[in-house]
Amino acid sequence: MNVLLARILRVRVWSPVRSLLPARADLAEMGRSPRRDLLAGLTVAIVALPLALGFGVSSGLGAEAGLATAVIAGAFAAVFGGSNLQVSGPTGAMTVVLVPIVARYGPTGVLTVGLIAGLMLVALAVLKAGKYMQYVPAPVVEGFTLGIACVIGLQQVPNALGVAKPEGDKVLAVTWRAVEEFVRTPNWTAVALATAVALVMLVGARLRPTIPFSIVAVIAATIVAQLFHLDAAKPIGDLPSGLPAPSLGFLDLSAVGSLLAPAVAVAALAALESLLSAQVADGMTVGQKHNPDKELFGQGLANIAAPLFGGVPATGAIARTAVNVRTGASSRLAALTHAAVLAVIVFAAAPLVSKIPLAALAGVLIATAVRMVEVGSLRAMAKATRSDALILVLTAAATLALDLVYAVIIGLVVAGALALRAVAKQARLDQVDFIPDLPVEHSAEEHALLAEHIVAYRLDGPLFFAGAHRFLLELSEVADVRVVILRMSRITTMDATGALVLKDAVQKLNRRGIAVMTSGIRPGQRQVLDSVGALELLRLEGREYATTPEAIAGARSYLEGAGILSALPVQQIRTTVQEPTR
Repeated sequence: MNVLLARILRVRVWSPVRSLLPARADLAEMGRSPRRDLLAGLTVAIVALPLALGFGVSSGLGAEAGLATAVIAGAFAAVFGGSNLQVSGPTGAMTVVLVPIVARYGPTGVLTVGLIAGLMLVALAVLKAGKYMQYVPAPVVEGFTLGIACVIGLQQVPNALGVAKPEGDKVLAVTWRAVEEFVRTPNWTAVALATAVALVMLVGARLRPTIPFSIVAVIAATIVAQLFHLDAAKPIGDLPSGLPAPSLGFLDLSAVGSLLAPAVAVAALAALESLLSAQVADGMTVGQKHNPDKELFGQGLANIAAPLFGGVPATGAIARTAVNVRTGASSRLAALTHAAVLAVIVFAAAPLVSKIPLAALAGVLIATAVRMVEVGSLRAMAKATRSDALILVLTAAATLALDLVYAVIIGLVVAGALALRAVAKQARLDQVDFIPDLPVEHSAEEHALLAEHIVAYRLDGPLFFAGAHRFLLELSEVADVRVVILRMSRITTMDATGALVLKDAVQKLNRRGIAVMTSGIRPGQRQVLDSVGALELLRLEGREYATTPEAIAGARSYLEGAGILSALPVQQIRTTVQEPTR
């Protein structure tokens, strides 16, 4: 029995995990164009170096944390991720989330949060949650990106102005205090360095997109600061010559409970940004398709490993991934090369890197924030519909004023509400002329008499909670007739609320002495109607029919039975009708 149980557990637990591990095909891809992948990895590393340093400083854990993240997380995500082209490491979006966590829980809290978030990402991968990324609306993504760009740019204001970073975790308040400090004690050297680096990157990218102007500008700024002894240009400071030994010394099990909420925020952001970046990479190439669940798994392992070496939480990086694709990468060897080159820099060039001015890194990140904003996409979203424009603005404003996770939640809730409203408006209750469905043998006098006492309605579209009550009001206002025929074959979907509303409407009409007859109820609608008791009510005295002509015949018989129609001869009802007459 124990052996059988062990085999069942092995199959059920190991099978999902085994599907997430690297396959032979992934390794085979690395040997097809090694020269191009190695060159692409070197180029990405040059671009990533100042970004890793800058985001490490911005997070509050220091430049060494950014480098450790780029090396460790970049390598793990490259090997175990679901994209051949994704490059991972510290990002501006994650920095935005980490700043308040550092302020409240300190560096050890951030490392613990990263570890927990990594475990959550692995769990999401095992649960096959990656496919849900496709349900995030484009206006939410665009607003999210715009808000992140604004926050990243504002975070760099203290270093760009050459002032000490004020206390606080609200970026708008911190920026205002930094400006006030600069007004009291201006540091024009820092401003000049930051401005020059940002301009070189922005202008250079337009003139020569293939040249990594970020590293060129940072090297130039460092040389200028050293040659002219610019004491006002504060450098990064001493960096360790190598990565620390892996350790769990930061983990405080008693604090795990209080860190779960921040960990959920970090995991949600890591999943969102990584899957978005992988999707962008797919769109830039032909024949590449990422596996979202494997990507979550790789990012989870990366975020489990990075804190052990003092690194901050990581995600897939859109900017570095785009550089990787543009420089000809075709396999994950490029991302691995990027991590290896940065590791060499950590071990061999730490003294040189430590002399880079903080203002120069601030210029790099300001330029990065500016380049994140796609003006064309924003303009297209704003012009699409008022709903899209509203979602975009709300998401961006929430990102700036609150935090990224709340911003995405607000964007999704508003987008969902507006989508439901739009779908609900598609539901219609139209009065239709049933006379053409009568046999031609009926006399004109009988036609007129039937039309006086019978009204027919066609229900079109969805009958669900968002629009069902409007339907109830319309149906309840039926004029003084004796029979209402509901043609239901065109109802596209129905939920319990819609079925209850239909039941209430029928009951109200019955209390007014109006008989309700239905036609064309679909098989898929019967279960929900039966669950709330509406189907039993509609079947009362045999008032449910397959087609509209049959319902009309039933209505005629009902009127005869009530003494409203004289004893006219019963006519033969046509049995061959088109679908729209149901």
